[in-house]
Amino acid sequence: MSETVLIIGAGHGAAQAIASLRQEKFDGNIILVGEEDYLPYNRPPLSKTFLEGDLPLERLYIKGEVFYEKHAIDARLGRRVSKIDPDAKTATLDNGDEINWDHLILATGGYVRKMNCPGHDLDAIHYLRNVNDVYAIQKDFEQAENVVIVGGGYIGLEIAAVSRKRGKDVTILEMADRILNRVVAPEMSEFYHNVHTEEGVTILCDTGVTAFEGTDGRVSKVITADGDEYDADMVIVGIGIIPAQELAADAGIACENGITVDEYCRTSAKDVYAIGDCCTHPSALYGGRIRLESVPNAMGQAKTTAKAICGDLQVYNEVPWFWSDQYDMKLQIVGLSNGYDQIVIRKNDKPRSLAAFYLKEGQLISMDGVNSPAEFMACKKLVMNKVSPDPEKLADPTVSMKDFM
Repeated sequence: MSETVLIIGAGHGAAQAIASLRQEKFDGNIILVGEEDYLPYNRPPLSKTFLEGDLPLERLYIKGEVFYEKHAIDARLGRRVSKIDPDAKTATLDNGDEINWDHLILATGGYVRKMNCPGHDLDAIHYLRNVNDVYAIQKDFEQAENVVIVGGGYIGLEIAAVSRKRGKDVTILEMADRILNRVVAPEMSEFYHNVHTEEGVTILCDTGVTAFEGTDGRVSKVITADGDEYDADMVIVGIGIIPAQELAADAGIACENGITVDEYCRTSAKDVYAIGDCCTHPSALYGGRIRLESVPNAMGQAKTTAKAICGDLQVYNEVPWFWSDQYDMKLQIVGLSNGYDQIVIRKNDKPRSLAAFYLKEGQLISMDGVNSPAEFMACKKLVMNKVSPDPEKLADPTVSMKDFM
């Protein structure tokens, strides 16, 4: 009898897992269950071109309907898995249906961290994680003049850029002492702070939100810890993602800040795998366990999982990389900068261009590049190869990145 692979979650990892399973000549049944009504789609554009209205929904899909039909995928959309039983190898859906599987891939992603302060349930307070969230934000954009964004991370800054393009007055309230506090060095935070200020965004750091006030059930003010009030026709909250690990945890699968997997993406339960934002995996490159919210990571783990299901065990140990588009800038990040003890800044004559290299005991561990594609491409290899470059040459824009290879 044919084996069945069940994939729970319909994001980047799920789409890649399907493609990779078929490429690996898996000819059994593949069942995809997703809570949204949409086939797997690209999420990064949600806070950028899709929010702007420049990208139609059909172009958001990772693969079109024909792909799923061609590969005989049983896609059950708009359905939620309420329970999994690793011993019986079953999954129960919210409508009572039960699915039997031989291999299970948990690609459940994450969900937004929400606020629960007074007024948190007022209308026009938004979070951005999926297509329907964008539709709701776009609707309120039409009548909003004052947009308050809670959180100065990637999502908050990307939405701020789109809001300014729409001519809105934008205020960012960040609890930490600087924007992008968790992901980049102070020098890079300052760079982005200055750019957004030039574009007309008001950024207030060390500012915690304690309440929302409204009129006729709709948000109208944001109240901060020091008692200040900010007018708001709409609020967008971007304060982080929580890994969706409940299904696994309830089934007795090991979890700690995500579903725990080994170097082959296998969980503590036999024939159960986890990929993407929902899981934490060992990193030979950085030591210890890491959890990444990254499209390349989800896709890389999907490829590793497909090979493992087909009997080809290959260690997953890719260099993490990320990106963010804001205004005329593309930020590209290679590696993880945690624990760096030296930072080297490379500047050139190009407008809004900057590269920051993170070193630890002389070894290059990470790089942030703004409009710096050459530095980005080179550092993907340099970080993997654990190179220790000359800091003075790194800082010199006349030195080609090829010289470090």
